[in-house]
Amino acid sequence: MRRTVFILCAIGVSLALATVVSPWASSHPDGLEKVADQQQFLDSARQAGVQQQAPAPDYAFPGVRDASAATAAAGLTGTLLVLAAGTGIGLLVARRRTGES
Repeated sequence: MRRTVFILCAIGVSLALATVVSPWASSHPDGLEKVADQQQFLDSARQAGVQQQAPAPDYAFPGVRDASAATAAAGLTGTLLVLAAGTGIGLLVARRRTGES
């Protein structure tokens, strides 16, 4: 029971942080982007195909007009996807281990 409560609380905190805090993430360029700008080759950069087809480009959920809400939606969606993937992998590993013993 304690373990379940802990897991649910951890999920809740993760989702809250992803949704509430993500809109206040820094909009300043990261280190690589800053150096590229200083060395004057930032404008010649091209996005890779995977970047052009990203479901939430620039960490903003498409179709949401408010920038803060779009970022919050992207954070929430990304956290849920990582949670689902991690849970799925964990269940597969657990199933394999019980099948081996």
